[in-house]
Amino acid sequence: MTTLTPEITPSLVARINPVAKLLAALVISVTLMLSVDLVSASVALALTLVLVSWSGLSARQFWLRTAPVWIAAPFAAITTVLYGEDSGAVLWDGGIVTITEGSATLGLAIMLRVLAIGLPGVVLMATTDPTDLADGLAQVLRLPARFVLGGLAGMRMIGLFVDDWRALAQARRARGVADKALLRRFGSQAFALLVLAVRRGSKLATAMEAKGFGASRRRSWARESRFGMPETVLVLIGVLIAAAAVTAAVLAGTWSLVLA
Repeated sequence: MTTLTPEITPSLVARINPVAKLLAALVISVTLMLSVDLVSASVALALTLVLVSWSGLSARQFWLRTAPVWIAAPFAAITTVLYGEDSGAVLWDGGIVTITEGSATLGLAIMLRVLAIGLPGVVLMATTDPTDLADGLAQVLRLPARFVLGGLAGMRMIGLFVDDWRALAQARRARGVADKALLRRFGSQAFALLVLAVRRGSKLATAMEAKGFGASRRRSWARESRFGMPETVLVLIGVLIAAAAVTAAVLAGTWSLVLA
């Protein structure tokens, strides 16, 4: 299984070392978590959306892969608006729940911040092959090979989980089991998938151990993972986006450290 699909057009971003993508997304995310304000989140979101066209994702792929982020952001905003700290003029008073100008502004800032943090990570990882990511983590960041290979094996199991879930649903439908009671069907099917996952994981772990994947010696890698100029440029772009967001917020007077 691979994260890249034939519908994704090969692009410069897809050929960049995944470690650089992780670092760029991490820089933007950490910076945006330092303050909750509209200006920094808006600037970061606008700049990252401009760079989306370089990812090689088609419009359909972009909306499908980022749909969870677009769904989660409004829910985070609504929760903050309803239960956030009240300040400023009261816009709506429902007794237990009160909406004020401060909570509404905070909710909008939270929504933009979720989008600004989530979208770059989803888009960058959508153009990443799991094997390339494992090579980068082991060779560039020097993470333990046992940890990296275990993570790679887990990522490759995701596609099998989807196939298993579909096969279980079809088998149960063919037997006429749980055609009704959606919640009960979901629970029993999820438990069956968990059993399959545990069994497959145990067999995979035994097979990998038998093939020497858990050896204490330093292992070699089939493909060299390089961190060159394109990777450096991408990390610098992430730093510039974070710096632009902070600078705009400071100049607008909205920057406020969360830890302060």
